[in-house]
Amino acid sequence: MASRRVIILGSTGSIGTQTLEVIAHLNALHDRGEWHERLEVVGLAAGARGDLLARQAAEFGVRHLALAEGEPTAPADGRAWSGVAAAEQMVQATDADVVVAAIVGAAGLAATLAAVELGRDVVLANKETLVAAGALVVPAAERSGAKLLPVDSEHSALWQCVQELSAGGGATVGGAVAPPMGETPTIERLILTASGGPFREWSREAIERATPKEALNHPTWSMGQKVTIDSASLMNKGLEVLEAHWLYGLGGDRVDVLVHPQVIVHSMVEFIDGSVMAQLGSADMRTPIQYAFTWPTRIGGRAERVSLADLTRLDFEPPDLERFPALGLAYDAIAAGGTSGAVLNAANESAVGAFLAGRIPFGVIPTLVRDAMEHLGSAGVTSMGDVLDADARARAFVAQRLPA
Repeated sequence: MASRRVIILGSTGSIGTQTLEVIAHLNALHDRGEWHERLEVVGLAAGARGDLLARQAAEFGVRHLALAEGEPTAPADGRAWSGVAAAEQMVQATDADVVVAAIVGAAGLAATLAAVELGRDVVLANKETLVAAGALVVPAAERSGAKLLPVDSEHSALWQCVQELSAGGGATVGGAVAPPMGETPTIERLILTASGGPFREWSREAIERATPKEALNHPTWSMGQKVTIDSASLMNKGLEVLEAHWLYGLGGDRVDVLVHPQVIVHSMVEFIDGSVMAQLGSADMRTPIQYAFTWPTRIGGRAERVSLADLTRLDFEPPDLERFPALGLAYDAIAAGGTSGAVLNAANESAVGAFLAGRIPFGVIPTLVRDAMEHLGSAGVTSMGDVLDADARARAFVAQRLPA
């Protein structure tokens, strides 16, 4: 294959902009004869930053644009969509080989599902897609043959550790395997690592009173506001536990979390013979993004190298669910199944928004999510309508409990 056509959903966000950096890097290697494939960006979607979207389109020669808020300017020989369904409409109308799903929150669900149903490989950076709609997305991928190529550093690490394990299903290329995977008998458990966020050493009382400025002060990663707040509460890790459940076909009892403040080991896989395989690397999202595009091979990247000789220690500790109750709610959602993931996700999005707006203290975020899950319960998921209904009811529940 001489070229692959790429759509990027969420191109103006952190993952989207870094994806464009990776594409430019890989295309430069291609032009020098060091990489066999050229990546052609054929569609870009964004939320409200129409100015940046236009600049990206001009730089990469993109003909198809989608903007949720505002009116994008279509290139002379292209097409533009606007409104809440713009990204989904662009995916359905634009020929592509791979779709990067990097729209934060539930807003990217419909467009990502559309890509999967069309059989397009999805470079998955949107946790909420599987958290809320895994019961739809994974069966659709199995029917269409679409691969779900994870970009989260933790899930990319797991993916790299399970290569060659084709016995558990999943899409294979030359013996390498990609999600979604069925339960793999040789895997004992998956171990996701967490930095611990800015409140790793704070007391429960101090965490509950934390301000948005304090919660946004992440010690390692540079991310958007919503993801950074989720990292501070460990809800981000909870969403990743749910995501691992769907990507790798394992129950919550076989997906663990360890706090690892050095952020060198991104995740580990323990096998049934007692062996543990880990993936190490610098805290640079361009590495997992590039791996998703070059899999099943590797090529020179731009991330800073880890100097093993300079590592003095690697610490691991279990998460404290008393101080970080949000993580435990993810395991509750796996056990409940059905729409519980959609309720958890939507209630959390609404609560995080209220916290950033100064309407609730930080400690109320997981309380609102727990209350929504208990009050709304769980129902079966047979269509996107079931997911969207649960999403709407959870948001309404949280809105009714916010102070005036």
